[in-house]
Amino acid sequence: MKIEANLPQLKSWVTIPDKSDFPIQNLPFGIFKTKYLSSVAGVAIGEHVLDLVYLHENGYLDGLGLPAGIFNQKYLNDFLALGRKKGREVRARVSELLRHDNDELKSNRAACEIALVPQNEVQMQMPVRIPNYTDFYSSEEHATNVGSMFRDPKNALLPNWKHLPVGYHGRASSIVISGTPIHRPKGQIKLPETAFPVFCPTQKLDFELEVAFITCAETKLGSPISVPEAEENIFGLVLFNDWSARDIQTWEYVPLGPFLAKNFGSTISPWIVTLDALEPFRVKGPEQFPHVLPYLSFDGEKNFDIALEVLIQTNNEQPTTISRSNFKYMYWNMAQQLAHHTVNGCNIQVGDMYGSGTISGPSPGSYGSLLELTWNGQRPLHLADGSERKFILDNDTVIMKGHCEKEGVRIGFGECKGRILAAN
Repeated sequence: MKIEANLPQLKSWVTIPDKSDFPIQNLPFGIFKTKYLSSVAGVAIGEHVLDLVYLHENGYLDGLGLPAGIFNQKYLNDFLALGRKKGREVRARVSELLRHDNDELKSNRAACEIALVPQNEVQMQMPVRIPNYTDFYSSEEHATNVGSMFRDPKNALLPNWKHLPVGYHGRASSIVISGTPIHRPKGQIKLPETAFPVFCPTQKLDFELEVAFITCAETKLGSPISVPEAEENIFGLVLFNDWSARDIQTWEYVPLGPFLAKNFGSTISPWIVTLDALEPFRVKGPEQFPHVLPYLSFDGEKNFDIALEVLIQTNNEQPTTISRSNFKYMYWNMAQQLAHHTVNGCNIQVGDMYGSGTISGPSPGSYGSLLELTWNGQRPLHLADGSERKFILDNDTVIMKGHCEKEGVRIGFGECKGRILAAN
């Protein structure tokens, strides 16, 4: 699909620093507030946020058929509900207004001073109200590592794993925006030396490097979405840290899966990078064998080349990069995940969030969790301040970053950042 707003030669009259996550080819959507503005919708461009309410109320978005007040809301749900095509039209118009050779907005100094807000003056908010949250388990390398660690290295993958995208329903209410601190969770832990479980704070707190997609459609109960239809129901992506308490998880997850080990908090990046902006970065995913059932089969390139990085920061010291991975490694792609999720007739809602599952690559440095990076604590990591980590300690900050790069264009997600506080 050719999208004019993605053209590599586009330049903006807004200054874009080198290595910025937000060039004119990105234009992700989010919700922000300032000292003077309540929560409203905006688009990231360079080191600024473009106020969509101002553009809409002052005629810059005329002709797009947008409802009154669509951007003057606490969440983007109503805008997403207009569909991916309408989102494409708004992004195209914003791109047009920001091009270096377009004077419509550029020449109006007063408008620019109001509409362009420096990012260091805004506080980013949750971009959507999340009705439902599903987490998948779709990295073969991650599933193999975990299976090798806790089950049988010769049969690391369970029999169903290569036949369907394994997933579970998580807790939407505890998903928080980047920068929100998370308290260390407590729960039951079964120690090897004790006959009975004990109740205490987790001793094996971990992160999970994920990317999550957000849906922009409502479907009726009983109406599945096919693989070819799936992407028209996906508005865009965010970075996602699915915090995990491994010792609580080990004791509780049989037979029904994660519960307290996961539902205490997950962190997302604030900007929704549209699927349209990611179009130039499509790549083939891993070969799927044995062949999938017909309802999961697909044509074309459904994976995306998104370079990912995880850093740990201690006591405001220089962060240490502990993992570099890539979204392209995912065995099951988003279209297959959504098709499988709905094949039984499960309905979806606008703003639903779907975690990819931990993203691990083929080498130890590309693993997407401390569980794997330290091999369940057996191989501690060394940080820049001289300390070691088997799992996350109180006051540690985990930072996730992601970007695509091709033909001189770099599309980024901003940071997904969270600090761990002591247990309450």
